[in-house]
Amino acid sequence: MDPVTAGSLPRVRAGSVYPRFVMKMLAVVWSVASAAGLLAYAPSERTPIDVSKLGPQVGERVPDFALSDQNGKTWTLQSVMGPKGAMLVFYRSADW
Repeated sequence: MDPVTAGSLPRVRAGSVYPRFVMKMLAVVWSVASAAGLLAYAPSERTPIDVSKLGPQVGERVPDFALSDQNGKTWTLQSVMGPKGAMLVFYRSADW
């Protein structure tokens, strides 16, 4: 007999109530812990954000720029301009 596990856990017979009881208790503990975690991160009061102060606004001219893409190619304002202008979209990836 393995000395580490000998007598450390009760034996469970097939059809025993013990495994179902343990699973129910684990489900209850998990539910309470999940709810507590969600409540801990719930914002109490959100401060409104004034988007007119964030970056260039619709229709506003942007300054000249030179930025590199993920492949190392440099893009400037003039290189992205089309006959009707350009639309800049800033997207933050989840893996930054």
